Amino acid sequence: MIKQLLGIAVLVTLSIIVIFSFVDDNTKESSGSGTTESNAEGAGIKAPGQTGIKPGKMAPDFELQTLSGDTFKLSDLRGKKVILNFWASWCNPCKKEMPEMQKFYEEHKDEVEVVAVNLTGNEVGVDAAKEYIKKHNYTYPVPLDKKMDASEKYGVTIIPTTYFIGTDGKIQQPHKSGPMTYEYMTKMLDKLK
Repeated sequence: MIKQLLGIAVLVTLSIIVIFSFVDDNTKESSGSGTTESNAEGAGIKAPGQTGIKPGKMAPDFELQTLSGDTFKLSDLRGKKVILNFWASWCNPCKKEMPEMQKFYEEHKDEVEVVAVNLTGNEVGVDAAKEYIKKHNYTYPVPLDKKMDASEKYGVTIIPTTYFIGTDGKIQQPHKSGPMTYEYMTKMLDKLK
């Protein structure tokens, strides 16, 4: 009888351990505790695939039309420091960082280029991006990624995602997934060469 009770107690204890281990693992996955170096806190836009471009690699070139109708080509900025951001007007984490980006852009535009690529292919349309930028008086360049080619080249799966590109055209810091603060951008600018 005692052996049976002891056996049942061991089974119950093991069952509880297994259940709590399973619940704990699922909680970590859903809360984002298993994030990578990119500090993922943004809005997902497609199934995770490529995890982005690693530091030391050349930043892939792309050419897009901007909201103002100009042609933007990333390679035209070679020789300058670049903060390259990917965003959409429906993305709440993007909305959180954009005022910070504007403040940073106004104060540091002589030191670094701030470029905010709109994922137009995931927008309701170009007008959504245009209205959002106009409403909030953001003045940094906004290229329109209508076919999602640029975001694909950069492996963007969460927005906002930001890359830090040096004067040599290479990615210099791990990319940031999630909203940035003014302080974070200042810290990254100090690291760019």
